[in-house]
Amino acid sequence: MLAVRVIPRARKTEIAGTREDALLVRLAAPPVEGAANEALIEFLADRLHVARRAVRIVSGERGRAKRVAVSGVTAQQILARL
Repeated sequence: MLAVRVIPRARKTEIAGTREDALLVRLAAPPVEGAANEALIEFLADRLHVARRAVRIVSGERGRAKRVAVSGVTAQQILARL
């Protein structure tokens, strides 16, 4: 599990460090009709070099604080790739 804090409508999509023990991700997508969630999944899949279907939002779909599950990689691999 990966704790993620998102900031939608940012200038560009990027990792911006950590906040409150969670990975801080700025997303260019707006938080409308799941666009930010889709952008987060796409961004994390690309950064972690896994298929899009391997990244899943477990909780927090409607909030900024999310828990994301990534299958096919270990926690150490996630930290190394981010």
